[in-house]
Amino acid sequence: MNLEKVRAGFFIILAMTLNFGFFYGEMDSLAHHNKYELFAAIVVNLIATTLKIGDRTQMGSVLLATSLVADIQLIVAATVWTIAIYSNTMDTEIIGLIVSLSGGALLANITSVILYVGDTIKSKR
Repeated sequence: MNLEKVRAGFFIILAMTLNFGFFYGEMDSLAHHNKYELFAAIVVNLIATTLKIGDRTQMGSVLLATSLVADIQLIVAATVWTIAIYSNTMDTEIIGLIVSLSGGALLANITSVILYVGDTIKSKR
C-alpha cells in the first residue's frame, strides 16, 4: 500500500465531502450554511492542492487544475461572505452567490474525485 496515495486520496475525498456539507441546504438561508464548514472546506482543499503539486504526470496536472479551481471559488465565496457581513449588505442574493460559488467548487471536487478513482483503476491493470 502506498501511504502517499492514501493521504492524497483522503484529502481529495474529504475536500469534496466538506464542500458538499456546506453546499447542501436551502439556497437563500444562512442557517443551512455554516461559516466554519466553509473554512474547513477551504483549508482541506488547500491541503489537497499542495499534495498534488509534486505530481508531474498529465493526470497530476489535471488534478491540480481542478483543485486550483475549487480553491479559488471557495476563497472568493469566503471573501464575499466577509465583505457582506462587515458592510451589512447580506441578503438572499449574496447568500445565493456564496452558495453558487461553493457549488462550482463542489463540481470541481467531484471531477477531481472521478479522475482520481479513474486513475487508480487504470493503474491497477
